Amino acid sequence: MPHRVSYGETDTMGVLYYAEYLHLFERVRSEYIRQCGMSYAEVEKKGILLPVREAYCRYRSSARYDDLVQMRVAVSEWGRASLRFVYEIWNEDKTRLLAEGMTQHALVNDKGRPVAVPDWFRRLLDALQ
Repeated sequence: MPHRVSYGETDTMGVLYYAEYLHLFERVRSEYIRQCGMSYAEVEKKGILLPVREAYCRYRSSARYDDLVQMRVAVSEWGRASLRFVYEIWNEDKTRLLAEGMTQHALVNDKGRPVAVPDWFRRLLDALQ
């Protein structure tokens, strides 16, 4: 998924602000779920919420204002009531890795109680693997 770095996402040096990488992870994760066939809003309506339990980002090279970056995401691990997404952010021509990271998510119901990964949800997200 491409993303153009906006002025508001940068610091005073014109570099993509470090916390914005987590926003990029969220954007590409939501788009990934959508491309699998269902919006995250629909997943929530079916009773599955995905709170972040852990997040990690390794910064390798800077992205700057107006750069076009390419974002990749995949599910790397399934637990009984959790899953892990991994991310890569590349420069426009995919010759330089800018950042890589992961988010670990619990699967919970609307009351915040852990729930086992439903078969329909695993099949949904495995569609693009």
